[in-house]
Amino acid sequence: MIATPDRKAMKARLARIEGQLRGLQKMMDAEDADCMKVAQQMSAARKALDKAAHTMLACMVKEHMAGTLPDGDDMDIETLIGKYA
Repeated sequence: MIATPDRKAMKARLARIEGQLRGLQKMMDAEDADCMKVAQQMSAARKALDKAAHTMLACMVKEHMAGTLPDGDDMDIETLIGKYA
């Protein structure tokens, strides 16, 4: 289960990503949409969503491995996922 502070942070992160995507839609509605700017915003939104997914994956791994690792090792899970995912 996602802890309440983590849940609030994830919802805020997803809301920001949603805002980025809505901004992209507005950019695409413009007749003179600059391909470079659109591509940059797409990249930023993708990276933000990837980071959110990595955070959720770390949460899932921590839940499934709860009690199997020595104290303090659970912090390394987020580092490893961020480094290799």
